[in-house]
Amino acid sequence: MKFIFAPEWFLGKDVLIESFSFIVLFAFFFLCWRYYKLNKKKTFLHLGIGFLLIAIAQLAIIATKFVLYYNTHFTQNIGQMIITYDIVKSINIFYYAGYFFHRLLTLFGFFVIYRSTKKAPGDFLLLFYFIIVSVIFSNTIYYIFNITVLILLIMILEHYYQVYKENKSRNTLILILAFGLLAVGNLIFILSDLPTMFVLANLIELVSYIILLVLIIRILYVKRNLKKIGKNGPKKK
Repeated sequence: MKFIFAPEWFLGKDVLIESFSFIVLFAFFFLCWRYYKLNKKKTFLHLGIGFLLIAIAQLAIIATKFVLYYNTHFTQNIGQMIITYDIVKSINIFYYAGYFFHRLLTLFGFFVIYRSTKKAPGDFLLLFYFIIVSVIFSNTIYYIFNITVLILLIMILEHYYQVYKENKSRNTLILILAFGLLAVGNLIFILSDLPTMFVLANLIELVSYIILLVLIIRILYVKRNLKKIGKNGPKKK
Protein backbone atom coordinates (compact mmCIF):
# COMPACT_ATOMS: atom_id res chain seq x y z
CA MET A 1 0.00 0.00 0.00
CA LYS A 2 1.41 3.36 -1.02
CA PHE A 3 0.25 6.79 0.02
CA ILE A 4 0.55 9.91 -2.13
CA PHE A 5 -0.75 13.13 -0.68
CA ALA A 6 -1.85 14.75 -3.92
CA PRO A 7 -5.15 15.51 -5.63
CA GLU A 8 -5.94 13.09 -8.43
CA TRP A 9 -5.78 15.77 -11.15
CA PHE A 10 -2.16 16.58 -10.20
CA LEU A 11 -0.84 13.02 -10.59
CA GLY A 12 1.60 12.93 -13.49
CA LYS A 13 2.11 16.69 -13.52
CA ASP A 14 4.55 16.37 -10.62
CA VAL A 15 6.55 13.96 -12.82
CA LEU A 16 6.76 16.66 -15.52
CA ILE A 17 8.03 19.16 -12.94
CA GLU A 18 10.67 16.69 -11.73
CA SER A 19 11.70 15.94 -15.34
CA PHE A 20 12.22 19.66 -15.95
CA SER A 21 14.17 19.88 -12.68
CA PHE A 22 16.42 17.01 -13.79
CA ILE A 23 17.25 18.79 -17.07
CA VAL A 24 18.07 22.08 -15.30
CA LEU A 25 20.16 20.38 -12.61
CA PHE A 26 22.13 18.38 -15.16
CA ALA A 27 22.71 21.54 -17.21
CA PHE A 28 24.02 23.27 -14.08
CA PHE A 29 26.34 20.33 -13.41
CA PHE A 30 27.66 20.54 -16.98
CA LEU A 31 28.23 24.29 -16.62
CA CYS A 32 30.12 23.84 -13.34
CA TRP A 33 32.19 21.05 -14.90
CA ARG A 34 33.19 23.30 -17.81
CA TYR A 35 34.23 26.07 -15.43
CA TYR A 36 36.23 23.56 -13.38
CA LYS A 37 38.05 22.35 -16.52
CA LEU A 38 38.94 25.96 -17.35
CA ASN A 39 40.25 27.19 -13.99
CA LYS A 40 40.65 23.96 -11.92
CA LYS A 41 38.85 25.47 -8.92
CA LYS A 42 37.49 22.65 -6.77
CA THR A 43 34.59 24.84 -5.65
CA PHE A 44 33.05 24.50 -9.12
CA LEU A 45 33.74 20.75 -9.11
CA HIS A 46 32.02 20.21 -5.76
CA LEU A 47 29.13 22.47 -6.73
CA GLY A 48 28.70 20.52 -9.96
CA ILE A 49 28.83 17.14 -8.17
CA GLY A 50 26.19 18.37 -5.72
CA PHE A 51 23.83 19.36 -8.53
CA LEU A 52 24.54 16.08 -10.33
CA LEU A 53 23.58 14.03 -7.24
CA ILE A 54 20.31 15.97 -6.92
CA ALA A 55 19.68 15.45 -10.65
CA ILE A 56 20.14 11.67 -10.28
CA ALA A 57 17.83 11.81 -7.24
CA GLN A 58 15.17 13.43 -9.43
CA LEU A 59 15.67 10.69 -12.00
CA ALA A 60 15.13 8.05 -9.29
CA ILE A 61 11.84 9.60 -8.16
CA ILE A 62 10.66 10.01 -11.77
CA ALA A 63 11.18 6.28 -12.40
CA THR A 64 9.50 5.40 -9.11
CA LYS A 65 6.43 7.53 -9.75
CA PHE A 66 6.17 6.31 -13.34
CA VAL A 67 5.90 2.73 -12.08
CA LEU A 68 3.53 3.80 -9.31
CA TYR A 69 1.20 5.81 -11.55
CA TYR A 70 1.19 3.75 -14.72
CA ASN A 71 2.09 0.14 -13.84
CA THR A 72 -0.45 -0.71 -11.17
CA HIS A 73 -3.19 -3.30 -11.18
CA PHE A 74 -5.78 -1.55 -9.07
CA THR A 75 -6.20 2.05 -7.98
CA GLN A 76 -8.87 3.30 -5.63
CA ASN A 77 -9.60 6.93 -4.75
CA ILE A 78 -10.43 7.63 -1.12
CA GLY A 79 -11.09 11.35 -0.65
CA GLN A 80 -8.06 13.33 -1.76
CA MET A 81 -5.61 10.51 -0.98
CA ILE A 82 -4.59 8.05 -3.68
CA ILE A 83 -4.09 4.50 -2.36
CA THR A 84 -2.58 2.09 -4.84
CA TYR A 85 -2.58 -1.71 -4.44
CA ASP A 86 -0.08 -3.66 -6.46
CA ILE A 87 -0.10 -7.43 -6.69
CA VAL A 88 3.53 -7.70 -7.74
CA LYS A 89 5.86 -7.52 -4.73
CA SER A 90 8.76 -6.34 -6.88
CA ILE A 91 6.88 -3.08 -7.45
CA ASN A 92 6.83 -2.51 -3.70
CA ILE A 93 10.58 -3.11 -3.52
CA PHE A 94 11.11 -0.72 -6.44
CA TYR A 95 8.93 1.87 -4.73
CA TYR A 96 10.81 1.85 -1.43
CA ALA A 97 14.22 1.64 -3.13
CA GLY A 98 13.33 4.55 -5.42
CA TYR A 99 12.29 6.81 -2.55
CA PHE A 100 15.31 5.72 -0.48
CA PHE A 101 17.81 6.64 -3.21
CA HIS A 102 15.91 9.85 -3.98
CA ARG A 103 16.22 11.01 -0.38
CA LEU A 104 19.79 9.79 0.05
CA LEU A 105 21.12 11.41 -3.15
CA THR A 106 19.20 14.65 -2.58
CA LEU A 107 20.59 15.04 0.92
CA PHE A 108 24.13 14.20 -0.14
CA GLY A 109 23.78 16.59 -3.09
CA PHE A 110 22.87 19.52 -0.87
CA PHE A 111 25.51 18.39 1.62
CA VAL A 112 28.23 18.51 -1.08
CA ILE A 113 27.01 21.98 -2.14
CA TYR A 114 27.22 23.12 1.48
CA ARG A 115 30.70 21.62 1.89
CA SER A 116 31.84 23.43 -1.25
CA THR A 117 31.02 26.75 0.42
CA LYS A 118 32.12 26.18 4.02
CA LYS A 119 34.25 23.58 5.80
CA ALA A 120 33.89 24.01 9.53
CA PRO A 121 35.93 21.57 11.66
CA GLY A 122 33.93 18.54 12.77
CA ASP A 123 30.80 19.34 10.76
CA PHE A 124 31.39 16.54 8.24
CA LEU A 125 30.75 13.63 10.64
CA LEU A 126 27.85 15.41 12.33
CA LEU A 127 26.05 16.19 9.07
CA PHE A 128 26.84 12.76 7.64
CA TYR A 129 25.23 11.14 10.69
CA PHE A 130 22.25 13.50 10.43
CA ILE A 131 21.74 12.59 6.75
CA ILE A 132 21.84 8.82 7.37
CA VAL A 133 19.40 9.08 10.29
CA SER A 134 17.09 11.28 8.22
CA VAL A 135 17.03 8.82 5.31
CA ILE A 136 16.35 5.83 7.58
CA PHE A 137 13.55 7.41 9.60
CA SER A 138 11.93 9.36 6.76
CA ASN A 139 10.09 6.19 5.68
CA THR A 140 8.02 6.33 8.87
CA ILE A 141 8.23 10.09 9.59
CA TYR A 142 8.29 11.49 6.06
CA TYR A 143 8.85 15.17 6.95
CA ILE A 144 12.25 14.46 8.58
CA PHE A 145 13.70 14.40 5.05
CA ASN A 146 12.28 17.84 4.23
CA ILE A 147 13.43 19.27 7.57
CA THR A 148 16.99 18.07 6.87
CA VAL A 149 16.94 19.56 3.36
CA LEU A 150 15.62 22.81 4.82
CA ILE A 151 18.48 22.96 7.36
CA LEU A 152 21.08 22.35 4.63
CA LEU A 153 19.50 25.02 2.41
CA ILE A 154 19.51 27.55 5.24
CA MET A 155 23.23 26.95 5.78
CA ILE A 156 23.88 27.28 2.03
CA LEU A 157 21.83 30.49 1.90
CA GLU A 158 23.76 31.95 4.82
CA HIS A 159 27.02 31.46 2.92
CA TYR A 160 25.80 32.93 -0.37
CA TYR A 161 24.27 35.90 1.45
CA GLN A 162 27.73 36.68 2.88
CA VAL A 163 29.21 36.31 -0.61
CA TYR A 164 26.58 38.67 -2.04
CA LYS A 165 27.34 41.31 0.61
CA GLU A 166 30.94 41.28 -0.61
CA ASN A 167 30.57 41.09 -4.40
CA LYS A 168 27.03 42.47 -5.01
CA SER A 169 26.85 40.10 -7.99
CA ARG A 170 23.47 39.73 -9.67
CA ASN A 171 24.24 36.07 -10.39
CA THR A 172 24.77 35.42 -6.68
CA LEU A 173 21.47 37.16 -5.94
CA ILE A 174 19.67 34.96 -8.49
CA LEU A 175 21.21 31.86 -6.91
CA ILE A 176 20.08 33.03 -3.46
CA LEU A 177 16.55 33.51 -4.80
CA ALA A 178 16.51 29.98 -6.30
CA PHE A 179 17.83 28.34 -3.11
CA GLY A 180 15.47 30.48 -1.03
CA LEU A 181 12.44 29.27 -2.97
CA LEU A 182 13.64 25.68 -2.64
CA ALA A 183 13.79 26.24 1.13
CA VAL A 184 10.23 27.62 1.14
CA GLY A 185 9.09 24.66 -0.97
CA ASN A 186 10.57 22.18 1.50
CA LEU A 187 8.93 24.03 4.38
CA ILE A 188 5.57 23.66 2.64
CA PHE A 189 6.29 19.97 1.84
CA ILE A 190 6.27 19.38 5.60
CA LEU A 191 2.54 20.21 5.42
CA SER A 192 2.02 18.14 2.27
CA ASP A 193 -0.46 15.79 3.91
CA LEU A 194 -2.84 18.52 2.73
CA PRO A 195 -3.27 18.11 -1.07
CA THR A 196 -3.23 21.86 -1.76
CA MET A 197 0.07 22.22 0.12
CA PHE A 198 1.60 19.40 -1.94
CA VAL A 199 0.64 21.16 -5.19
CA LEU A 200 1.86 24.55 -3.92
CA ALA A 201 5.22 23.08 -2.85
CA ASN A 202 5.70 21.50 -6.27
CA LEU A 203 4.87 24.76 -8.05
CA ILE A 204 7.32 26.71 -5.88
CA GLU A 205 9.97 24.08 -6.64
CA LEU A 206 9.22 24.52 -10.35
CA VAL A 207 9.71 28.30 -10.09
CA SER A 208 13.03 27.80 -8.28
CA TYR A 209 14.35 25.60 -11.09
CA ILE A 210 13.11 28.06 -13.71
CA ILE A 211 15.19 30.72 -11.91
CA LEU A 212 18.21 28.37 -12.01
CA LEU A 213 17.63 27.96 -15.75
CA VAL A 214 17.56 31.76 -16.13
CA LEU A 215 20.89 31.90 -14.26
CA ILE A 216 22.41 29.30 -16.61
CA ILE A 217 21.22 31.23 -19.68
CA ARG A 218 22.51 34.49 -18.20
CA ILE A 219 25.98 33.01 -17.50
CA LEU A 220 26.23 31.50 -20.99
CA TYR A 221 25.07 34.79 -22.57
CA VAL A 222 27.71 36.81 -20.72
CA LYS A 223 30.37 34.24 -21.57
CA ARG A 224 29.41 34.36 -25.25
CA ASN A 225 29.61 38.18 -25.32
CA LEU A 226 33.02 38.10 -23.63
CA LYS A 227 34.27 35.71 -26.31
CA LYS A 228 33.03 38.05 -29.04
CA ILE A 229 34.79 41.00 -27.41
CA GLY A 230 37.95 38.92 -27.12
CA LYS A 231 37.88 38.00 -30.80
CA ASN A 232 36.97 41.43 -32.15
CA GLY A 233 38.87 43.48 -29.61
CA PRO A 234 37.58 46.60 -27.89
CA LYS A 235 35.60 48.98 -30.09
CA LYS A 236 37.50 52.04 -31.26
CA LYS A 237 36.09 55.40 -30.27
